[in-house]
Amino acid sequence: MSIIKTFKNGLLKENPIFIQLLGMCPTLAVTTTATDGLAMGLATTTVLVSANLVVSLLRKLIPSKIRIPSYIVIIATFVTLIDMFMHAYAIDLYRSLGLFIPLIVVNCLILGRAESFASKNTPVRAISDGLGMGIGFAWALTLLGSVRELLGAGSIFGISVFGEAFKPAIIMILPPGAFLALGILVGIYNWLSKKRAANA
Repeated sequence: MSIIKTFKNGLLKENPIFIQLLGMCPTLAVTTTATDGLAMGLATTTVLVSANLVVSLLRKLIPSKIRIPSYIVIIATFVTLIDMFMHAYAIDLYRSLGLFIPLIVVNCLILGRAESFASKNTPVRAISDGLGMGIGFAWALTLLGSVRELLGAGSIFGISVFGEAFKPAIIMILPPGAFLALGILVGIYNWLSKKRAANA
């Protein structure tokens, strides 16, 4: 598989959220706004690409018996750096995302890509996979956050869309709204994918 195809897989064909349903904790918990969804997506992408690169570089040095703990230590190192960076330079986002930044360590998407792909491929291919999966994760979180913010608050990225006359559906920014929005978007995504495959 080419590097470009590896990258594209994560964007659409094997999208972490809409196809694989990975990383559901941040997906459902932090996507109350488009900004939070984008921020969590970018943080996860940074950790994913960095961890993939390091795991790939060390793949022949890490003993098989301790590979999973080793991957977790590598991932935790980058998550700590992201956590410290956001605390120093983006304090509002840091407070908004809260506990979910450290929880990136146990995101099954990152650990899964380290185990199934990065540990078996070259650094360049590992970076390509990390970027594709990370950007796919980020755009899906941003879309989900945008839908919930638009319906639940009448705005996108904090900018009012419908004006003061709009009556928001408050449920969309509450936990049940996360499940509703995700279910609808997954259904639409799968319908479009099947339609595109039928027309191919």
